[in-house]
Amino acid sequence: MSIFLYKLSRLAFRRRWAMVGFWVVLLVAGGVGAATLSGPTVNTLSIPGTESQAAQDLLAERFPESSTGGASARIVFESPAGTTLADPAIRQSVSELVSALGKDPEVAAVSDPYASGGVSPTGTIGYMQVSYTADSMDLPDSSKELLESAVHDASDSGLAVDVAGNVLMESSAESMGEVIGVAIAAVVLTVTFGSLVAAGLPLISALIGIGIAICTITIATGFIELGSSTTVLAMMLGLAVAIDYSLFIVSRYRSELRDGHDPEIAAGRAAGTAGSAVVFAGLTVLIALAGLFVVNIPFLTSMGLAAAFAVAVAVVISLTLLPATLGFAGSRVLSRSDRRLLASGGELTHRKQSEGAGSRWAKFVIRRRVPVLLASVLGLGLLAIPTFGINLSLASPPVPDTTAARATDRLSEGFGAGFSGPLMVVVDVADATDPAAALSGAQEKLGALPDVAAVTPPALNQAGDTAVITVVPSSGPETEATKALVADIREVAGSLTDETGATMSVTGQTALTIDVSDRLADALVPYLALVVGLAFILLMLVFRSILVPLKATLGFLLSIGATFGVLVAIFQWGWFAGILGIEGQTGSIVAMLPIFMIGIVFGLAMDYQVFLVTRMREAFVHGDGPDEAVVKGFDQGARVVTAAALIMIAVFAGFIFGGDAFIMQIGLGLSFAVLFDAFVIRMTVVPAVMSLLGSKAWWFPSWLDRLVPNVDVEGEQLTALLADSKESSEPTSDKLSV
Repeated sequence: MSIFLYKLSRLAFRRRWAMVGFWVVLLVAGGVGAATLSGPTVNTLSIPGTESQAAQDLLAERFPESSTGGASARIVFESPAGTTLADPAIRQSVSELVSALGKDPEVAAVSDPYASGGVSPTGTIGYMQVSYTADSMDLPDSSKELLESAVHDASDSGLAVDVAGNVLMESSAESMGEVIGVAIAAVVLTVTFGSLVAAGLPLISALIGIGIAICTITIATGFIELGSSTTVLAMMLGLAVAIDYSLFIVSRYRSELRDGHDPEIAAGRAAGTAGSAVVFAGLTVLIALAGLFVVNIPFLTSMGLAAAFAVAVAVVISLTLLPATLGFAGSRVLSRSDRRLLASGGELTHRKQSEGAGSRWAKFVIRRRVPVLLASVLGLGLLAIPTFGINLSLASPPVPDTTAARATDRLSEGFGAGFSGPLMVVVDVADATDPAAALSGAQEKLGALPDVAAVTPPALNQAGDTAVITVVPSSGPETEATKALVADIREVAGSLTDETGATMSVTGQTALTIDVSDRLADALVPYLALVVGLAFILLMLVFRSILVPLKATLGFLLSIGATFGVLVAIFQWGWFAGILGIEGQTGSIVAMLPIFMIGIVFGLAMDYQVFLVTRMREAFVHGDGPDEAVVKGFDQGARVVTAAALIMIAVFAGFIFGGDAFIMQIGLGLSFAVLFDAFVIRMTVVPAVMSLLGSKAWWFPSWLDRLVPNVDVEGEQLTALLADSKESSEPTSDKLSV
């Protein structure tokens, strides 16, 4: 591996114009393709094999006018103080609103609140349901403008009117968060390297790589269905790892230059050592993301594969384009004083003799390894406690002080807490002996269940073989009582089939949440077995050790537990909600977040494990004692790992503000996960445990050592190759310059 990457990097260094041209052409071609071949993204959630999905599929086939997958709007209105909706003038305004919306050719149905029971018991609050034939992303602007105009006219008549639903949902505006994240990354890189050139190279490589990845994913939307959050997540992860991977290679390149190597040789040696670590770190992330297919939720699979593709591009870019740009930069990646000293024939021995902050910290941890280890584990354990009270949901509360939030509040006030989360019960009477009796029996059984506030009469399709019954729970959609109601409906469905031959299934947001949670719970063990198992084998190959990969995995569990604890405290309990601007949006965690976070965080955690511990193993292999190897490896890797972690935190944090619930929670979660894993686990727990284990940390059974291939991440084979040749000591035509 190291020798191949050494040769590849030198080739890219020498053929830098061709290599840069190749990637620029790819970027331009991707941009053209994205502009001409892209298609719309989707917001629908498909969960194959679940009852709620089967019910939605049945409705799509037999009852398309129900528009379960199309855009919808629930218009909620309240009469002026001292009046009711029964007043003639107000009733006329409502009728005009129904009539105006019905004129839109994109509207599939508009409910009349007076005929459909859409008026509250007090007679002051009402609602109408508007269903569209098109998805919210495909709905023409004319339909949205007509809706806004009709609502405005109704408001002018004295009604207080608000709209909930996805019809007016706009794509999230481009946030400045990504730009801020890149700006912070540039500052961190400049401070770390002390050179604008060195700081710019990782950014240039990362931006080109993420541009190609995002353009490719955008092109894919023209041929396959991808979720609206897929591109954002791929950008988030791809940008973060691309900067980090380039950072590690540039850092090693600078180190090789300081050791007196010619720029081309330095680029080759950097790729052969740090580049090998990049390959295996990237593989752990790819395994974690691609492994999401075991969950069998297409939405998660597509997001995982898209993000994995962005990470793969980042790895290839760092091993090809980056060495080419190093060919243009030469020794200018060093500070001016270092270049002067090297050009005059001196050596940077002052850097080797001085003790850095990383070395001092590692020695402190080793001296106090037991109390430091206990404090770190207990601290993360305490932060993880809220995880046991996690509440998962597919829906997120509307943003406060918006028309959707006001509509939801009015519905709860007029019709009860459960009205915002109705259950849709689908009754298939195609095989019923008496369809009418079957529907009557279904309505009766549903009405007799506990925690039911209302049951609407069955709405039949044109063929008369499928009906929809809406069940309004007495409790809110996130309560245990409503979840129990879903289970009760599914239980009585069996008795209905036995008695009438009709089948009954329940869907809707709450039912979807329950099915997603069950699916994720069932998939968690096989997913962890796949991801952790493959990553364990990979780390075992890298470190030639059993205990080091085991320690890495246990450290990951601590950091992910603490991360989930923080997310629960913020998004369920409302801590710091004001600072984050999420007042009124707390109460639950997006259902897909835990398993998605586990995959991503595991991959990122192994990144830092590989980059930091590889330097420790390198020192140990070259003859240093256990503690000395820990100190030396930590001193060589801590500065760049710190910079990499700060960059990742900055990039992820840029997605916290202004995004949807899933992106917002995953951005905050990844920020805390990197904080905990990089600074607590990898830079505190790891040196303490490595010191406690001593030389046993590198124990590897001899029989296993003979079986598994030696991937040579430390570059031992490369070092031996260069020691036998004169090329490492003979400079090429590229001269060091000031």
